Amino acid sequence: MKYYMEKVTHMSRRLVKGWLFHCRSFTTNLSQINLSTLILPLVRGLQIIRLSLPNRCLLCQQRIEQQGYQQLFDQHVLTGLCQDCLISGLYQHDVCLGCAKPLTRLQPYCGQCMAIKPIKVIAPCSYHQGLGVVISAIKYQRQMAAVNVLADQLAQRILNLVSQQMIDLPQVLIPVPLHPNRLRHRGFNQAWIIAKRMSLILGIPLDDTLLIRVIDTASQAGLDGKQRRKNCYQAFALNHQAEANQQVHLRYQHVAIVDDVVTTGSTVNEIAALFATRHIACQVWCLARAEAPNLRD
Repeated sequence: MKYYMEKVTHMSRRLVKGWLFHCRSFTTNLSQINLSTLILPLVRGLQIIRLSLPNRCLLCQQRIEQQGYQQLFDQHVLTGLCQDCLISGLYQHDVCLGCAKPLTRLQPYCGQCMAIKPIKVIAPCSYHQGLGVVISAIKYQRQMAAVNVLADQLAQRILNLVSQQMIDLPQVLIPVPLHPNRLRHRGFNQAWIIAKRMSLILGIPLDDTLLIRVIDTASQAGLDGKQRRKNCYQAFALNHQAEANQQVHLRYQHVAIVDDVVTTGSTVNEIAALFATRHIACQVWCLARAEAPNLRD
């Protein structure tokens, strides 16, 4: 640890010296200052410091080895989770895209969901099988170390389902929005962060202007299905200005709603019903399914 602290101290000194050098090179006229030139050395220095620190798994605290991972995900760095903890937390079998019930054969829905064909929810893992604590930490502890690797797994799951002709890729990604009050309080929207990563991996555009949250709903944690449906009722709306500018009824026919976790589906079903009024088909992408207790292995 002493070695790492000395290394970080040395890099920090270099970072500050470089930043001061850039500051002295500018004129005192603020209108001529290029802020990107000031910030870029800081960003690069922070990246160097981050990469120099030990990369340990959030679950088992063991050092994370990259061997093998980059063969599957070219130029992606495994952070937040080691390969053993990651693999053990992923689905080990096919699951129903409606209720996440384990399936014995390759098909989109179980027999029960086949009759009603609910909105398809794609996730790489169950919230209850080990990775839930890491996903929860994204929202409640601002622990972002595992976001990219979980997004990698979600992208892989999506591409597998596309190759199996179980789903089609959407035209655009729509992150579940936060109410402005909640966004100011939390400081970030985890659904937007996930959607942005998925957009970069899969090359699908992200639209964060079309859907807005008009009611500052209470937290869903601890609510049952009926309470969640009531809590989300008419909580969302389409941004009419964005809709008019984009002619969304002509531009979008198939979208993916992106969130961190899907539990009862109340939130995404409310959004899907809103899009259905514009004849827009929806699927849902999330990092994990929090299935009902009777559906867990």
